[in-house]
Amino acid sequence: MATEYSRRAALAAVVAAGVGGLSLSGARGLLEAFAPLSGTAWDAAGRERSASVSSPHGEATVRIDDDGVPHVEADDEAAAYFAVGYCHGFDRPFQLDLQRRVMRGQLSELVGEATLSEDEFHVAMDFAGAAEATWEPLEGTTVGDLLAAYADGVNRAFEGEQLTLEFELLGYEPRPWTPVDTLLMEKQISWDLTGNFGELRRALLADRLGEELLEALYPERMDHDVPILREGIGGDSLDEGDSIGRRSQAVGRELTDWLSRFESPTGVGSNSWLVSGEHTGSGTPIVANDPHLTLMTPPLWYEQHVRVPDTSVRGVTFPGVPFVIIGANERSGWGFTNVGADVLDCYRYEIDDEGERYRYGGEWRAFDVEEREIAVAGGESRSLTVKKTIHGPLIEREEQRVGVAWTGLTATRTTEAIYEIARADDLEGVLEATHKFDLPTQNLTYADADGRTLYYATGQLPIREVDGEGVSGNRIFDGSAGEGEWDGFVPYGESSWEGFVPLEEKPHVVDPDVLATANQRVADDPDHYVGVAYATPYRGRRIYDELDARLESDEPLDAAFHRDLQGDVRDERAPGFVSMLFEALEERGEADGNDETGDLADAADTLENWEYRMERDSEGALLFDRWLAHYRRAVFEPLFADTDLGESYYPNDWVLETLSADSRLFEDVSREELLVGALEAALAELEEEGWAVYGDRNTTATIEHPFGVEAPFLDYEVRPTDGSPATVNNYRFESAVGSSWRMVVEPGEGAWAILPGGNSGDYFSDHYDDQFRRWVDAEFKPMNREPAGDVAVSFEEGSS
Repeated sequence: MATEYSRRAALAAVVAAGVGGLSLSGARGLLEAFAPLSGTAWDAAGRERSASVSSPHGEATVRIDDDGVPHVEADDEAAAYFAVGYCHGFDRPFQLDLQRRVMRGQLSELVGEATLSEDEFHVAMDFAGAAEATWEPLEGTTVGDLLAAYADGVNRAFEGEQLTLEFELLGYEPRPWTPVDTLLMEKQISWDLTGNFGELRRALLADRLGEELLEALYPERMDHDVPILREGIGGDSLDEGDSIGRRSQAVGRELTDWLSRFESPTGVGSNSWLVSGEHTGSGTPIVANDPHLTLMTPPLWYEQHVRVPDTSVRGVTFPGVPFVIIGANERSGWGFTNVGADVLDCYRYEIDDEGERYRYGGEWRAFDVEEREIAVAGGESRSLTVKKTIHGPLIEREEQRVGVAWTGLTATRTTEAIYEIARADDLEGVLEATHKFDLPTQNLTYADADGRTLYYATGQLPIREVDGEGVSGNRIFDGSAGEGEWDGFVPYGESSWEGFVPLEEKPHVVDPDVLATANQRVADDPDHYVGVAYATPYRGRRIYDELDARLESDEPLDAAFHRDLQGDVRDERAPGFVSMLFEALEERGEADGNDETGDLADAADTLENWEYRMERDSEGALLFDRWLAHYRRAVFEPLFADTDLGESYYPNDWVLETLSADSRLFEDVSREELLVGALEAALAELEEEGWAVYGDRNTTATIEHPFGVEAPFLDYEVRPTDGSPATVNNYRFESAVGSSWRMVVEPGEGAWAILPGGNSGDYFSDHYDDQFRRWVDAEFKPMNREPAGDVAVSFEEGSS
């Protein structure tokens, strides 16, 4: 134990002395400093795969291409996925273990009290229990057997190969991987996309701002004309804003803020679109997808190619999940974006004075209670009492309580669906697999070589009722009265999903001609309530505008056009906002009796000559970015100063842009004054910081390794880059969210893609960051499905 803490102390001392931006040789120097403590740290610099590996599942080969992508070939799927597990375990072992620790609430065991709060949340939610419930019906099935083979492969790499640098620096080894860990990754992916406590924040905002201002600043439906399904889907519907008794009593800021730390990262979204073969030069449809998720070192995604006798599939998956999630096979290509559906509800209960029972169905019920221990490095283990109700876990903080129901807290079949989509020969096969796609709620876009196209909103959508009438889920329900319950939902068991929207009634279109998704509202008039957590319409508008313009031209929508569109950096916020600024400058000049001169005039000229493109070498992009930030703060900060709520509660930019000039937010200071004042503040900031062009600030500096603070050399090289939160080429500097994988597929013809970094998580690998520059520059590489490179590993029949 003393040696373990000596390593940490040595790391802290080296970091304090400054190791930022170390070269490869510098990093080796750091390793030399650790060698006497760890004994094997230097070995991490020379890791190599074993040329031959025994496999209990049969023969397979792995070739590694020039981009570090493994091409796995086998006559048997179990042998193939044993090899995939080995590749994940060799290339991304620390990422596998870290994300598993997060979801199991075991971070503090590794790093101490700093992560105790995170562990308490994950233990209280019991994601691991939900993963175990998911494994029970899978064990012994075809997919279950493949998960077991995959786990065997991961463990072969864990146990038989040199681990990466992170393990050596921290001085520990990972526990064996299990199929339940893989299903826990399904829960993690789904939580990152749909875990949303918006109803708690909305209730808190209503309490602080009042209902009138709440409705004005947080509309449940943004008034724009670019839904995903532009023509609607018809039929009777429940209006998105309909909610009986919407007014909810806030559960308290302490609990709300704490839970908000663990929900879907702000701004997570994605783009995808498809066009039918009628509009392409080859006559084959094309599908494009770029999911916007947290950007980190190494990337969230792992690229692989798996070939067995009856299928050949290439694309990306999350380390820990054996099957390609987004990709292409011989006949089709597919991708996903987040729907923004409401699949989490919160409940209040009448609880007895001892906190041991809750009121439900007219009687008192005892909580299901379990005592859990959270290990803490360097300290005493902490005991946590996990309580559950009929709806799910009861989360407690600062003497505040709320019950949580989430569609992922039960046995789900999404891993089966992903496996079947990748193997499907045609649209009918994909539709059948979609029946099993329980979570997360995703916009599936699909195209195949037969000329078929498909859009489907996947995932289970709850139907809520109060007093027999349908309501939205954007409120806190009375759990003791049984409000808003989901019929057929069994937390930590197997659900029948009786009280959920049937597949055929979910938003969908078979054989759409042109369709684009960018997390905007699914449809103007859906048959059922979907949700309210939609993105602003800027990206969706830009994609549809570009597709429509191309359709009106004589040029086909070929693959090159789609790749260019994924790199598009026009910011659709700019036309409206800049126009308002110019009007304000003109009014100010008329009021003063003269035109603006000096710095403001120069700034106006810069914006007037700018083409709304968020490019790294643009002065206009930099000025717009900083001016908008100052304007947003100037409008909302006075209001929120009296609410004790921070910037995370500010309304979105669509609301800011469409605020009327006579809004009560402009009662004390006019909109015109705030617009011009923000420009003055932006100019002062640029002078103080010394920024000249957008790329001086908009860099990749926030894309970090989990240990980037302690060991900055593990981060990628900092580069200026393009894009904004509202551009198709999506990049959000503050939150390090953006295009986590870009892919364009012309089924049966070709495919192209790029990762934001490299396929390897080994700092000393040539493939640690070899795609990073190309990703920054919006370049692509071919996504071929022919095995490439020499055989790197041969898997031979035998005991592992």
